[in-house]
Amino acid sequence: MSFEMIFFILVGALSVGSAVGVVSSKVAVHSALFLLVHFATLAILYVTLNAQFLAAVQVIVYAGGIVILILFVIMLIGSAPLDTRAGYRSWVPYAGLGLGGALLAGIGWNVLRMPAVTLNPDANQGGVPVVLGLHLYSQNILLVELAAVLLLVALLGALLLARRPKAEEA
Repeated sequence: MSFEMIFFILVGALSVGSAVGVVSSKVAVHSALFLLVHFATLAILYVTLNAQFLAAVQVIVYAGGIVILILFVIMLIGSAPLDTRAGYRSWVPYAGLGLGGALLAGIGWNVLRMPAVTLNPDANQGGVPVVLGLHLYSQNILLVELAAVLLLVALLGALLLARRPKAEEA
């Protein structure tokens, strides 16, 4: 096994472990710090794929901006450990597991159906923004639009979670 493969496996395992830490931590500050580690490991993986521009954007925008903004909001609002069992109906975890299984099955089906493509490393050109933009907005415009819809749904979900109950409004 080569050094590159061992490095990729170690950084990938750290990335997956920190992603699990984001969703499993009961303290919001710890989740934000796990998110910072996850973004940093993703930037390292981008560098190993010869996409330096994406790695720089990952560090500047996400690790440098979004995580700091999340930490500021946590510090302003306050952070208390979450009681994960309060208010859930009995079917909610099973629905989440079912939807997650459907997502994994769909991803697996698409990966198995994908034709064998030979990669052209010269097309990346180190993650040059012009090449990346042309590729994203010409061949993958549907994926960009689906990502926008996903972000809109996440924003609406965050607004619903952040609103106060009617008893506190009066």
